[in-house]
Amino acid sequence: MSQSPKILCITDKNPALASVSEQLRGAAEVVDVSSPVRAFARLSRQPDEFDGLYVAAAHFQDAFKLGRLLQNERILEGMPDGVAMLDVDTSVLWANSKYREWCKKSEVAGLGFYQALGNPEILGPDFCPFHTALATGQPSISTLRSGDLYFQTHAAPVDEPDGQSQYLIVTIRDVTAEMLQQQKLAAIHKAGIELADLTPDEVFNMGVDERIELLKSNILHYTQDLLNFDVVEIRVRDEETGRLEPLLSYGIDEDAARRPLYASPTDNGVTGFVAATGKSYLCEDTNEDPLYLQGFAGAKSSLTVPLIFHDQVIGTFNVESPEPRAFSESDLQFLEIFSRDIAVALNTLELMVAQRASTAQESVEAIHGAVALPVDEILNDAVNVMERYIGHEPEVVQRLQRILKNARDIKQVIHEVGQSMAPAEAVPACPEMTKHAKLRGCRVLVVDADDCVRNDAHALLERYGCNVETAHEGGEAVFMVRNCGPDVEYNVIIADIRLPDVNGYELLVNLKDILDPVPLVLMTGFGYDPGHSIVKARQAGLHPKAILYKPFRLDQLLETVECMLDVYGRVPQA
Repeated sequence: MSQSPKILCITDKNPALASVSEQLRGAAEVVDVSSPVRAFARLSRQPDEFDGLYVAAAHFQDAFKLGRLLQNERILEGMPDGVAMLDVDTSVLWANSKYREWCKKSEVAGLGFYQALGNPEILGPDFCPFHTALATGQPSISTLRSGDLYFQTHAAPVDEPDGQSQYLIVTIRDVTAEMLQQQKLAAIHKAGIELADLTPDEVFNMGVDERIELLKSNILHYTQDLLNFDVVEIRVRDEETGRLEPLLSYGIDEDAARRPLYASPTDNGVTGFVAATGKSYLCEDTNEDPLYLQGFAGAKSSLTVPLIFHDQVIGTFNVESPEPRAFSESDLQFLEIFSRDIAVALNTLELMVAQRASTAQESVEAIHGAVALPVDEILNDAVNVMERYIGHEPEVVQRLQRILKNARDIKQVIHEVGQSMAPAEAVPACPEMTKHAKLRGCRVLVVDADDCVRNDAHALLERYGCNVETAHEGGEAVFMVRNCGPDVEYNVIIADIRLPDVNGYELLVNLKDILDPVPLVLMTGFGYDPGHSIVKARQAGLHPKAILYKPFRLDQLLETVECMLDVYGRVPQA
């Protein structure tokens, strides 16, 4: 083994420096490298190989920077992130203590970067970050998974005088907490989507109560298994009263679950405060919080968030713990995200209920419309027959009156079935229905020879709660009025001015023998009245506003019927 000293010489191929190198070679073994970085790499691999270091003047500045790096190695050793220098083969030339700690090795020089870390899985986005950095000369970022740990790497090439990077500075950071949080957020989002996710068969076969129970079961499952909350209470806000109705409670005392609460910032606990303000509330110690109302014996902390849909608070989600300060800001974030999905699921469920109720309502209306005229025919035939037997055979008259009642009951039963299939809370009344509430229960007789007119009267008026019956001609109308039955009277009679047997004026005169006053409204097509029956009817007592024009305009029809009710009053219906 040679006893001559070994010198590492950082120089270049400048002929002017050849004499210096030759002088050194005469007294020592010289190893030439072209840059301070290469010298650092050589020294890192074999720190005891050389007895001295020579730096040419052209490399003083780079060598000074490298010297400062070596001088600050203690700072790198104390960093919370790992730092390593790699060669073109991704072998480790030098690494700080944090990187060696994650590798679980005291020395990693000479090992491959991935080999030292235990061959972690590369998750991307760049699956060859080191080769990308060397090829492009630009930094590259990727994520690694090693066992239960996740690391983010940042590989930056080291500039060389010839422009060809041969070394990388790699920083590696532990991002396990961030990755686990992202995974939990993704799991919460997926769970939220699945809350009310029903197949077409389930939608068809499940009733409203079954869907609600399924939603409650899913909420409880994900709350316990994903969020790790064991004491849960969800309340839904009643829009009209502001009362917070219990939807789901688990682990909550029975008295607390049944406690009446309202959306109010005072006297209704944390739940009422959250519902009133729309702001989440973290109660870290129940003994020190004046807002808190006990949810279960031994509760020490609680977390309550609002259920918000379209900027409206529709309920609250409350979780509690027997440990003080059991909930963190992360728990708050997770619960707020999950609560948004719950709000959407509740709204979806409400829409499905409303859709089914609307479909049922449409079906009932279709059935009602289909039987309306046939039932009217039964009524017309019954009163026609009754006219012949009045005063002759009382038993026949009584039987015919039962037929009248039963025929009317057919429509009433259809209406009641529709109400049960489409309750008001599922299909709330629109503003127009509320505006014309006085029409509900009003009994209207429509007299016209045209089937379309009679059908339109049923469709338009029954939508607002009127009981509509029809007749083809004036004689039938008189029979219907005279024999309508016990406790049944027509509040409004609408008749065409030109009926097959009489005109509007003649009908008014005939009805005056039965009614006084006569709540008659005459209708005409496009104002055509060749017999001047409207003029004569007005002279005989027809109200000035009791005129309608065909085809019906809904607003005019409703306004005229309401006017007649105001003028002649309502007849209470049995």
